[in-house]
Formats: sequence, C-alpha cells, structure tokens
Amino acid sequence: MNSLDERARLLLKILVERYIDEGQPVGSRTLSKASGLDLSPATIRNVMSDLEELGLIASPHTSAGRVPTARGYRVFVDTMLTVKREHLTGTPSLAPDQPHKVIANAASLLSNLSHFVGVVMAPRRGTVFRHIEFLRLSDRRLLVIIVSPDGDVQNRILFTDVSYTQSRLIETANYLNTNFAGIAIEQVRERLQAEVDRLRGEIAALMQATVQVSSEALSQAQDEVVISGERNLLSVSDFNHDMGQLRRAFDLFEQKAQLIRLLDTSAQADGVRIFIGGESQVVPVEELSVVSAPYEVDGQVVGTLGVIGPTRMHYDRMIQIVDITAKLVSNALSQK
Repeated sequence: MNSLDERARLLLKILVERYIDEGQPVGSRTLSKASGLDLSPATIRNVMSDLEELGLIASPHTSAGRVPTARGYRVFVDTMLTVKREHLTGTPSLAPDQPHKVIANAASLLSNLSHFVGVVMAPRRGTVFRHIEFLRLSDRRLLVIIVSPDGDVQNRILFTDVSYTQSRLIETANYLNTNFAGIAIEQVRERLQAEVDRLRGEIAALMQATVQVSSEALSQAQDEVVISGERNLLSVSDFNHDMGQLRRAFDLFEQKAQLIRLLDTSAQADGVRIFIGGESQVVPVEELSVVSAPYEVDGQVVGTLGVIGPTRMHYDRMIQIVDITAKLVSNALSQK
C-alpha cells in the first residue's frame, strides 16, 4: 500500500495500536493528541475518510471512532510492525521426549504464553517404521506395537483368522524388522507381494495385515493436530457481540481439515507467517488471525505450529512467542 503518505501512515499506525491496546473505536481527538502533529480535527477527519475509502479502517454503527479492517491490519503487520525482543515471563522450555509429548507440551506452551489457542501439527515424515513387535492378547487377537523412526510408539489391535504362537510372532517380527525397517511402507507392500509365494500362507497374511495397520497408524499420527486453549476465546471481548464468529471458530477446531490445510501452507514459508481473517479463504473466520511458523528436525521442515486468536492481538508479541516455540520444538525433536 505505497499510496499512503507519511501522515496517513502515522495515523493508521496509531489507530491500529490504540485499538489493539484498548479495544475501543479510536476518535479524531485521540489521534490528534497521540500523533503529536499539529493537525486540525478537520484535517484528521479527511485523512480518516481517505483511509476508509481505501478499506483500511471502518466506522462501527455505534461510534464516531474508527476500527481497523483485515486489510488495515495487513498493512500494519507488513509495513509498520517492529518486533521488540521483550523477555517472555519465565524462560519457556521443552524437554526432549517422544514426539507426541513434545507436540502436546508445545501446544500448551503456545496457549499459556499467548492466552489464546495454541496449535501444533505433528511431524510429517515418510511412513516408515523402525521396529515392530507383536503381543498375543488371546487366541486370535494380537497387539501390534509400531515404533516410528523418531521414537513415537503406536499400538493397534489386529484380529486374525488363525491362531499364532508367541514364538511364531517373534519370528515374523524379526523377519519384518530385519528386511523392512526404514523402508517406505509402499515399497514394503510391493516387496511382500513378490515374496508371498515363498512365505507360508498364514505368515504372509499376518505380514500383509501388519503392514496395513502400520501404514494407517503412521499416517494418522502424521495428520494429527494438537489444539490447546480453545476456551481462552470465550473470554475474548471481541466475540461477545457475535457468537456466530465464536461458533465458526470452534467448528474450525473440530473439523481440523481446514486447520491442516492452513498449517500446510505455513510449512512452505521461511519463518513466521501471519494470516488475517477475512482477507482470504485461508482463515474462514473473519475475526480470527493465525500467527504460524514451521519447525524442523535435523534441519528439515517437518511440521508447523502457531497461535490462533482475535484479529485484535499484539502481533509483535505473538510473533516472538511462535518463533521461540518453533525453535524449542526443533531442538527437542532433534535431540536423540
């Protein structure tokens, strides 16, 4: 938005900052005092009128003051925001652990620091297993224990047509671990298909069933989005007048598919990205903004995390919270 002169930019910046701090429409008199410029109320009203025509601010029906629009927030975030490195309360930390625990702790950390909603998408890796074990639960019921390359453990129950002894199960697990650990599940399927004739019938069937449940377990783990602090939105005053917005926000958390698409978009970015509701189809709820960043494992981007809150948020602080948490998650998951 290069068409704004310095005066208009300054007044827009003050208006957005005041509105974020106080949550009340900002009037000409307040702007005049805060700007330090020797401007008449008529001049300020003219500038406000220009900003309104550009779609950067709007006038609520109930007030003479103005509030920023999604477009106004976007101009503010892209061209006027300076992120001050303030010290966050307490020193946030994440201990190395199994990935699903790190992800859950990160979502809580984001929520606690921001007082909004923390979201973390589980790491995306190729569907491979590091180790498989079987535990015989009853005559035709087995527990399959699948360990992913980064140490995450998934358990699945498998019902079989025949009964297997524990020694036969150990033999089958050893065969799978020796020949197929670290290989993409699709390739394992193909190779098993080729070896089916050489393997005894019931063992081949068990292996194929195991590969199928392993594939499903590993894929489900990857599509997981952990959400923390949804209830924080209930205390956001911006939603008090429009429960429909709040309902749409909770629908977004429940559906998760849209959230995954949004976080996928963020994964392609370098560093922190900000999505402001109402400016695109990416965030379907007009009054919500998302501040997100990708995180890495051993130098490779594998997932995304972020904060979801009202468009009226302190973006500088949210950027810092998201940036620090992304680094903490990267460190916790990269430590073996």
